Amino acid sequence: MATIAEPSADLPAAPNTEKVPVSVIVPVKNEAENLKRCLPALSWADEVFVVDSQSDDATAFVAEEHGATVVQFRFNGVYPKKKNWALEHLDFRNEWVLIVDADEVVPPELAAEIADRIASGAADGYYLNMKYFFLGRRIRHCGYAECWNLRLFKHRLGRYERMPASPGSTAGDNEAHEHVELNGRVARLTHELDHYAYPTIDAWVEKHNRYASWEAEQFDRFLHAPVPATIGRGKRLKRRLKKAYLRLPMRPLIRFVYAYLFRLGFLDGLPGLAFCSLLAFYDLLCWVKVYERRLSDEGEPVRAHSA
Repeated sequence: MATIAEPSADLPAAPNTEKVPVSVIVPVKNEAENLKRCLPALSWADEVFVVDSQSDDATAFVAEEHGATVVQFRFNGVYPKKKNWALEHLDFRNEWVLIVDADEVVPPELAAEIADRIASGAADGYYLNMKYFFLGRRIRHCGYAECWNLRLFKHRLGRYERMPASPGSTAGDNEAHEHVELNGRVARLTHELDHYAYPTIDAWVEKHNRYASWEAEQFDRFLHAPVPATIGRGKRLKRRLKKAYLRLPMRPLIRFVYAYLFRLGFLDGLPGLAFCSLLAFYDLLCWVKVYERRLSDEGEPVRAHSA
């Protein structure tokens, strides 16, 4: 069973001028603009792989311009998805890998801590917390003050969990919902990763429409599937709570009240109100898509009838 170690407060102020022995994986699809912000913040890493799903914008050009190695990925529709494929097929120079999305930025203090932790040998993997930015402001409440993900680990010891999918699934080719299963010791880093997830509301709606379709596909399977013992204690608890939550009536209203009032979303101002409202809308969208799929499975038409 994985154990959580306490982070040390004694850190160097900045990473060494020498490259840090870590290989970074950046999974992308049409991320040219985000890469202009993401990649310069990775200049301290020994090597950076941009794993691209045949982008049709300037993604490859921007990546190569910043010294990254571009690798093209073609999804077979089932398995492996992009991150697991990279972990299994890329020829890493280093024992450690760091997973960074194109809309994320590694601050200098986090880079320094990564260098320190890799050198210490205290653990085999590290959870990173994310600073979540929305409508130009960091979301400090709404239930998003802590968003821990296992992103730094020894690549031979970790793989993303495999969630069943069928050809034609809307889940996409990247592990957006899956968590890393690590066979080793884990700890938490002190400094945080900057996450600029949604530059526009259009981007939020487009992405969450896809996520809701995936949630609807997985709904019944998720409720009855066992919780993996290898994804970490916090993730296991979160998944069990989600199973219980999905059985509740009036979930959208519950989600808004919980995020806006109980998790103090109102302290995030107008962005907090908008964010909590969108969270409630997402729960409603998931519920409607589950209902739509069940009508379809029962042979009921889902299009409106004329009176």
